[in-house]
Amino acid sequence: MNTLLLFFALPVATIILAIVLQRLLCSPILVALTFFAIYLILTFSTFDETFLIFAIVYTIIAYITAAITRFVRNFIRCQNNNNNNGHDNNNNSCNCNEEDDSNNSNNCSCENICNCLRESSMIGTRSRRYWR
Repeated sequence: MNTLLLFFALPVATIILAIVLQRLLCSPILVALTFFAIYLILTFSTFDETFLIFAIVYTIIAYITAAITRFVRNFIRCQNNNNNNGHDNNNNSCNCNEEDDSNNSNNCSCENICNCLRESSMIGTRSRRYWR
């Protein structure tokens, strides 16, 4: 196996494709599972069994990249929502959920951004409604 391929080309390709797949799938776990499946197939079809260690490392890299991409997108979205609140008459300062009464003030503080990020990571899950 070529060391340049293992230590440079595949990690860079993993990072770039993880960002793209995160934008499409919107789930870091699905991105990581997709990469693990692809690298597992490559392990036994093209490379030998020692590539399985690299496949696990590349899967972890894909998950971390997708999680960072999700965090950055949510942070930018919350920043844009907070900046727009100075111009709009929107009561929800984070614009995350209408059900949440804790964000009814129009001030843009770090606490509101953190709450918005916390809430936007829960979008699409059902566990929040059952525990209220």
